[in-house]
Amino acid sequence: MEKKLLITIGRQFGSGGKQIATSLAGMLDIPVYDNELLMEAARSSGLSEELFRCSDEKKRLFSFASAGQSAISEEKLFRIQSEVILSKASQSSAVFVGRAADYVLRDSRPIRIFVSAPLQERIRRVSTRAGISSAKALELIRSKDKSRAAFYDFFTDRSW
Repeated sequence: MEKKLLITIGRQFGSGGKQIATSLAGMLDIPVYDNELLMEAARSSGLSEELFRCSDEKKRLFSFASAGQSAISEEKLFRIQSEVILSKASQSSAVFVGRAADYVLRDSRPIRIFVSAPLQERIRRVSTRAGISSAKALELIRSKDKSRAAFYDFFTDRSW
C-alpha cells in the first residue's frame, strides 16, 4: 500500500494561502482541493451547490432551505463536506485548503500548515485583488477571519 502525502493549509484571509497551496501541489504533482470540495459535496449529496457556498467556512445559527429542498443544518453540510475530504484523501495524495481539513483528516496525520501574513500585507493584497480601498479591505479581512475562526472553533472544538 502506497503512503499518501496529505497536506492541509489553513490561512488568514489575504495571506496568500491559496497561492501557496497551488504552488506546493504543483511542485509535488498532486491535486489541490479548495472550492472544488463544495461542488463535489453538492454533486455527491444531490443538494444545491449554493447551500454549500452560503455556509462555506462560516458558522450561522440557522438551517438553510432551498426551493424544493427541506431545511438542512450546517452540521449536516459540514458532515457531507467532511465525507468528500475523507474520500479524496483515501484516493491519492493531495493538498486541502481550509474547511477544517486538518481536523477532518486528523486520524490520517496530515502535514498541517497555517499561513499568516502581516496585516498591512494582507490589506495590500486584498485591496489589489478585489479593487477596493484599504479601509474596505481591512473590513473584509476582519469579517472573513472572524467567520473562519467561528466555523473552525464550532466544528472542531479547537481554536483556529
